[in-house]
Amino acid sequence: MRVTQSGLDLNLLLALDVLIEESSVRGAAARLHLSEPAMSRTLGRIRAALGDPVLVRAGRGLVPTPRALAIHAEVREVVERARAVFVAGADPDLRSTVRTFTVIAYDALPAALAAPLLARVRDQAPGVRLRFLTEAHLDRPVLREGVADLEVGVIDSRLPEVRVEQLYQERMIGVVRRGHPLLDGPITPERYAATEHLVVSRRGRMRGPVDLALGELGLERTVCATVGSLGSSLFVLRDTDLTGLLPARNAQLAEILGLVTFPVPLPLPPLPFAMAWHPRHDADAAHRWLRGQLREVARELPQ
Repeated sequence: MRVTQSGLDLNLLLALDVLIEESSVRGAAARLHLSEPAMSRTLGRIRAALGDPVLVRAGRGLVPTPRALAIHAEVREVVERARAVFVAGADPDLRSTVRTFTVIAYDALPAALAAPLLARVRDQAPGVRLRFLTEAHLDRPVLREGVADLEVGVIDSRLPEVRVEQLYQERMIGVVRRGHPLLDGPITPERYAATEHLVVSRRGRMRGPVDLALGELGLERTVCATVGSLGSSLFVLRDTDLTGLLPARNAQLAEILGLVTFPVPLPLPPLPFAMAWHPRHDADAAHRWLRGQLREVARELPQ
């Protein structure tokens, strides 16, 4: 911001962070407990300091400018570090905390974790909101850039600044429609490989651990299609003779749709589900609390 040291107002950074996140003067005003005119005046001060409009009209709403998006991660980090100065070593005042946490997760995880996690949040910190985003088909440093506060799933990031904590090991099970021919007899590797398969992959990959395990037995399978989410795969499996996979902790989803699950007749490696965050959140008491809630919910999931 083009301000002198004597005129620096850290409240502008907090307001800028919230304005970019909400993309709404009204939403930012509500988050910061200000009137809309006061929030509009603050936006005016930010625009003058940055020499950038920050938010511009797009249809009936507002969207951040490219400059605002480019500096958002840096602004978020400064705000969180400043907050950590006052809350480090202390328990957060959860009842009065007003904050939105963004969690990027493999879509099977919100299906299993979101309901019990939201129950805890509503009970302990009613001012906290959770924004779940699905994984993108392209990898990007979402934690470093401040796009997300947490990432939950199979974490394959090797960035040195990312903290990773294992939550649990997940086993994959097979799933088909009720009355599928595969269910007419013992499910052997040969009969399993002979069916046509549907793969869930955010990158559209058609090969994976199943193909490696089949290859060890001299077998191959036919993958007819891939989809980007577990939810959509279950509806495809319900109305076709394709064979799919899902995490064992999501078996109830298949049952709700009338699908049948079964053990995969192959030695598949377990999937290590974990949560990851940027080190700038280490001293953030509210972030530590959320990680603790997620950790406890994961432990309570039926296996």
